Amino acid sequence: MIFSFYLSPHQRACAWKQKQRQAKIDSLPASYFTHPSLTEQKIHALSLSQLVSQCKAGLVSPSQIMSTYAKKAIRAHRATNCLSDIMFREALATPSVANWGPGVDSDSTSESILRERPLMGVPVSVKETIDIVGYDSTIGYSRNIGKPAKESSAIVRLLKDAGALVHAKTSVPTGLLAIETTSDVFGCTTNPYNPAHSAGASTGGGAALLASGGSKIEVGTDLAGSVRIPAHFCGVWSLKGSAGRFPIWGNRAPMAGLEALPILAAPMAKSLDDLTEFWKRVVDMKPWQYDHTCVPLPWQPVNLQDEGRRLKWGVIWEDGTIPPTPACRRALSAVISALKKQGHEVVDFKPPSIMEGLKIGYQLLFSDGGEQTRVPLRRTESASPPTQHVLTLLKLPKFVKALLSRIVRSRFLSFFFRLGSPPDPLSADLYSILHKKTVLEERELVEQRDNYRADWHKRWIEEGIDFVLTVPHALPALENGGSERATLMSAGYTFIFSLLDYPAGVIPTTTVSSTLDTLPSNFYASSTYHQLNAIAKGAYLEYNANKMHGLPLGVQIVGRRMEEEKVLAGMKVVEQALRDSGVIFDPKLPADF
Repeated sequence: MIFSFYLSPHQRACAWKQKQRQAKIDSLPASYFTHPSLTEQKIHALSLSQLVSQCKAGLVSPSQIMSTYAKKAIRAHRATNCLSDIMFREALATPSVANWGPGVDSDSTSESILRERPLMGVPVSVKETIDIVGYDSTIGYSRNIGKPAKESSAIVRLLKDAGALVHAKTSVPTGLLAIETTSDVFGCTTNPYNPAHSAGASTGGGAALLASGGSKIEVGTDLAGSVRIPAHFCGVWSLKGSAGRFPIWGNRAPMAGLEALPILAAPMAKSLDDLTEFWKRVVDMKPWQYDHTCVPLPWQPVNLQDEGRRLKWGVIWEDGTIPPTPACRRALSAVISALKKQGHEVVDFKPPSIMEGLKIGYQLLFSDGGEQTRVPLRRTESASPPTQHVLTLLKLPKFVKALLSRIVRSRFLSFFFRLGSPPDPLSADLYSILHKKTVLEERELVEQRDNYRADWHKRWIEEGIDFVLTVPHALPALENGGSERATLMSAGYTFIFSLLDYPAGVIPTTTVSSTLDTLPSNFYASSTYHQLNAIAKGAYLEYNANKMHGLPLGVQIVGRRMEEEKVLAGMKVVEQALRDSGVIFDPKLPADF
């Protein structure tokens, strides 16, 4: 105890938070720490729709469901450190759950009961930043510890009215801007398939919990890929919609007021059917009655398979920053091959320059000069290394960044300053554009964003494509600490569709193979490697097919604004095509799960 006097307020707050979390776990009934029974294993195997129907029919009780998923969640947390808080008992006390049972509401028809509780008994975890009354939403900052929310967010209120079991909050990185889920507040969250690797970020805790079977649905948030990258790293399904389609009110954001790039709520699931059912049931609950920011757009069923028409898919192979590594390229190629076998048209799609779009997006994202990320940090607290690098760059005087830009752009100056590297126009551009913006500069950037969106729309229509296909990230799940070399700029494949406000889904396809996905033995001495920009070189130093063997690989399917139903239907077409081609996603979790 004497040593606690020498801890900073930041360190004391983090220690208290972790102790509180562990105390809640330790207080659980002993039965929660046993292996799931045969009956519980059968419950765990039920799909979302089966879970709801059996719960309503009285064949399985909410308490049985909660016991099943609580056991899985505790095991998942022990293996991956994915939970920020638990509320197993509280989930069962929700009025729509506690007051329901066969024979209750006898004055109502069974139809109305089904309509009123479309998520009855479904265990749903939520990202730590989503407000639940009485619980912290720290965003990974220690200064927010011990400041519980006074009101639940719109999505939590909707879920509880729908009968869902909101049973856990999941870990996040400091300030959310990260590729790995690590913070002083919660520690490091690891990948359930390999603890030496990351679960992704910033919804990494939710992806790890979901992949481990500790939840049926995770509701996360996505600004630049914060749901889609963890889905790719952990082998789960996700769909980020367009702004206004899914409830966000009451969710904490690290950059409040960033209207030019809104942070959206987005669900993840363990199967595409569960993801589709969840999206539909949430929209059928009329979320615009819970959240004034939601568009009153009812669910519009789409079944592209029943329509039987051949679709046109546009493939984007590279984002102009980091070319996909062999494993990720193979996953995308497998989808293309499977679709072609089904008779679909698959073409290379050449959109407006992605790099130009990303430069607009990065400037909007950091238009405050990084202040909203930097200010909440306490003494001795720091953001993740890649975020810290960006914050440091933003603080440099403009004349210093202008000099750095000239050096890396010029071969002569690069050798003169003994950097010994070829010209790097991409890095030079980032040095010159990343600084705090005036109000006028930000408005000009919003205009550039809108013009860029218009160019994409025009190109999409001209090409007549139904969907865009690309990788969610250039690499599989990074080793813990690997994001320092991969950098935040590796999120370009997901960030670009946030800038465009397009719905984008991720489905797992296969896993990394140590034999099929290795780089050539002389790759790092080859001209191919030396021609990469500095950002791509750093990212490729993190790629190792041997160490990554068995890790999940995903593919991203993108549609036009407000076409979430069509994107989900397109994801189903891809999944069926892969299955018909014999490509089945069947990863192996460690035996402890």
